Amino acid sequence: MRIVAPKPFTMKGGKRAVLLLHGFTGGTADVKQLGRYLNLRGYTCHAPLYKGHGEEPDVLIRSGPEDWWQDALDGYRFLNAEGFSDIAVAGVSLGGVLSLKLGSELPVKGIVSMCAPIQEKTVDDLYQRVRNYASMYKRLEGKNSEQIDSELKRLDQTEIPALDGLRRTIADVRGKLNGIAAPTFVMQGRLDDPLYQASAQIIYDHIGAEHKQLQYYEHSGHIITVDQERDQVYEDACRFLNSLEW
Repeated sequence: MRIVAPKPFTMKGGKRAVLLLHGFTGGTADVKQLGRYLNLRGYTCHAPLYKGHGEEPDVLIRSGPEDWWQDALDGYRFLNAEGFSDIAVAGVSLGGVLSLKLGSELPVKGIVSMCAPIQEKTVDDLYQRVRNYASMYKRLEGKNSEQIDSELKRLDQTEIPALDGLRRTIADVRGKLNGIAAPTFVMQGRLDDPLYQASAQIIYDHIGAEHKQLQYYEHSGHIITVDQERDQVYEDACRFLNSLEW
């Protein structure tokens, strides 16, 4: 089976720009419906695709957090080059971490952090995400169970330096929360892993922004942008963005 890789997207709209950032082992589909919603309400939206994502697992594990951070930076600079001086950023999971990192290092109009892990995950937890990604990808390729199991066993024996690097990135962003001044909206699914739920409260409590809010979604899991309450998520994110001083 031929796998169609996800692609970056740009939805041109008004003078207000939003950089949308997807999750680890995810893709731009994580944020595409949110982008459409915002675009229909006058926002220009751009979503980069992180290096290695949407590609074969062997390609994914050769990329790392430095690459993904560069992709986020390039997305911000793309909007700058398009003439946007005021840029908000919204991201889910890893995208939420990178959104906060952007807010700590560059001028942003506002931040929407969705289900971002600000507590350090173990390397084993992160590896399971990679393994799940590899298993899904190989199934989509049409490989049989025996072949998949054999290839996953080889993956189990492969060192993946990116995972420890990702843990360090999360720790680095946590240490910079107090220096973030941009208005921030923290969104969190109640059905998500407890680590993410605890992270949402940590972000809210420690971020330096004077204007901040925390909202839980009772029937949503980790990728809240595609979960049961996605319509409410879009509406709330848009309301927050509309409240900013553009």
